Amino acid sequence: MILRMRLQPEALGSGLTSQRVRDRLVERLREGAPYGEGIRDERVLNAIRTVPRHLFVDEALATRAYEDTALPIGHGQTISQPWVVARMTEALLDAPTPPAKVLEIGTGSGYQAAILAALGLEVHTVERIGELLRTARKRFRQLGLNVRSKHDDGRIGWPENGPFDAIVVTAAAPALVEALTAQLAPGGTLVAPVGAGAGQALLRLRKGADGTIEQRNLGAVTFVPLLSGMVD
Repeated sequence: MILRMRLQPEALGSGLTSQRVRDRLVERLREGAPYGEGIRDERVLNAIRTVPRHLFVDEALATRAYEDTALPIGHGQTISQPWVVARMTEALLDAPTPPAKVLEIGTGSGYQAAILAALGLEVHTVERIGELLRTARKRFRQLGLNVRSKHDDGRIGWPENGPFDAIVVTAAAPALVEALTAQLAPGGTLVAPVGAGAGQALLRLRKGADGTIEQRNLGAVTFVPLLSGMVD
């Protein structure tokens, strides 16, 4: 299910931000190479097709929004490459029991949270950089998306709102953060980049009913580091 969003003329886009350009991006994601295997989940592809990525980057970069590449959003952070966003989302949805309640660590531009919300999930997102979170909240309101957000240290998670059916982490830690795996419900799925520098791998974890963790490596990725503390 893809939620309807309030799309004003600037959200619909034109030229290099038009629906036609979004459709071409979706076809590239479906094909996959050279970025990785193709995205097969039509729900994910439809969310990418629907959510206007150009609203989540600086206006000066809007014409590059539908390139399959990461782009800077300030504060040393980036909006992730669309293929990576789609792959992480697909990995979350590919579960024996589809998730309903998801926690995102690292709101950033708000694009990943918007994709999850467009899929009809109950999204909770945590961001340590206050200015990024304030801008993301404006974008959520602009699109009519009900995303619950918090300015806090993402390594802590959001324990008072847990447990979560799924957790997605959009910054890389040297190892899995125990506070986050503890907030994952039995049967839940966590997707996170783990490692440092060029040694990062995208991992998918599934927690069994008995608390055991099953882990799968989804391939090499490059993310900004997952840092502690808060910045206003």
